[in-house]
Amino acid sequence: MKAYKTIYACSDAIGETAEAVARATMRQFPGSEVRLKRYGHIRSEEEIVHIVREAAETGGFIAFTLVQPELREMMKEEALRCGVPVVDVMGPMMQTFIDVFNGYPKRQPGLLHALDEDYFRRIEAMEFAVKFDDGKDARGLLQAQVVLVGVSRTSKTPLSIFLAHKGIKVANFPIIPEVKVPEELDPQPGRLIVGLTMKPDHMINIRKERLKAMGLPPASQYTSLERIHQELEYAAKIMERVQARVIDVTDRSIEETAGIVATWLSELNRS
Repeated sequence: MKAYKTIYACSDAIGETAEAVARATMRQFPGSEVRLKRYGHIRSEEEIVHIVREAAETGGFIAFTLVQPELREMMKEEALRCGVPVVDVMGPMMQTFIDVFNGYPKRQPGLLHALDEDYFRRIEAMEFAVKFDDGKDARGLLQAQVVLVGVSRTSKTPLSIFLAHKGIKVANFPIIPEVKVPEELDPQPGRLIVGLTMKPDHMINIRKERLKAMGLPPASQYTSLERIHQELEYAAKIMERVQARVIDVTDRSIEETAGIVATWLSELNRS
């Protein structure tokens, strides 16, 4: 059985912050076979001992957001004893806040995800993105704040989910030459349509990897350079027709693309 390099994201809340930092770091090392394992709602020293021992056995390291002082110290001490590297994700920031502003932390796990209005807005946006993903229901194109359009494998769905985490309602629609574009995609005031495009040679590699992951032969019309040029040219015409703002996602991360979209949406809302 293959031994994976592993990062352990640990928290006395749900662990989303430590996981997000770990994933952002992993994206800086493409090609590295590293997996992420999350442990949330840690409440006891026994749990910490178990996690540290597992990390020691796999040769991994731990990124943690533990706000309870006794759990933080236990994590550091046990990791030191077992020779496991650890990263205290929130500790330095909290200490600097105390030093500069003379504040005192609540030490309450999960405050980042408190059930406030912003939280429910993000949940609603997430549900919206799932419901109106990949053109499932054209009615969502009229209800969305942002509509993403593009050919297959231009990261429409991942970008939709990422923006939904920011509380933005996003629908996406795949552009396929053989499929008629619905009238719901016609320009509407107050709605941002974003076209995602990509360089053909890059798209070929992504599509081949997709077919390989599905257990299908990599040589097909789906990965044909002629077909990809046809799709991209057709998509460009549709994007122009629906007045989409276009982003070439070839060398962009999801975060970078999302930042551009969010800026455009903010400008549209102010106009």
